[in-house]
Amino acid sequence: MTASPADTPISVSSREQTPLRHVDGPVVDLRFRALVGEEGWSRLPPAVQRRFSKRLGPRTVLVYPGEVLETRLSRIGWLLAFLARAIGAPLPLEDGMTGGATVAVMENGGLGGQSWTRTYARSGRFPQVVHSAKCFAGPTGLEEHVGRGFGMSLRVREEAGALVFSSVRYFFSLGSMRLCLPRILEPGTMTVVHRDEGDGAFVFSLELRHRVFGVLVQQTARFRDV
Repeated sequence: MTASPADTPISVSSREQTPLRHVDGPVVDLRFRALVGEEGWSRLPPAVQRRFSKRLGPRTVLVYPGEVLETRLSRIGWLLAFLARAIGAPLPLEDGMTGGATVAVMENGGLGGQSWTRTYARSGRFPQVVHSAKCFAGPTGLEEHVGRGFGMSLRVREEAGALVFSSVRYFFSLGSMRLCLPRILEPGTMTVVHRDEGDGAFVFSLELRHRVFGVLVQQTARFRDV
């Protein structure tokens, strides 16, 4: 298979990978900054830069409280979310779901990145809990693993002052073996946008768009720094 430009590995120098300590300040994590690039990073609001520059210690957990504002699933999106329960339910399970939510972020050195746990309240039911790991590896420099060996490589960029994560390829891994899913079997392009709203608030919006069936999943949630 011939590598496309999107599959070309990103080289991150050892200097960029090494956290820096400002005088009388916390350790700074440069991994997201290196992926975005200096030009794009400079256009991000300072609050976004701070959130994605925190080097977490082994016993540190960042928790962001918030709420889901909107969830939309098409019929095919609902079916896909139902089937994806077999790999950890990474997609919203209910059309119209709103309510309280939290995001917890921890460093996970064993996985080479960060563990993210998202908890969404569901009326009359147990909350939906989504586990994933963002690993600084792979052809694009960043991967998201969701469970049962499935994951996706992500491209990170700045767009109109927001931090944007978009899927490039989906894959299945088993030990040292890795297989990219054929394009025809991919669920679509996943795009997650982190946009600052000021005063410690920010919005995460998620969209899964299939090239034939259109938008399958949309979700918008607002969180706050603590």
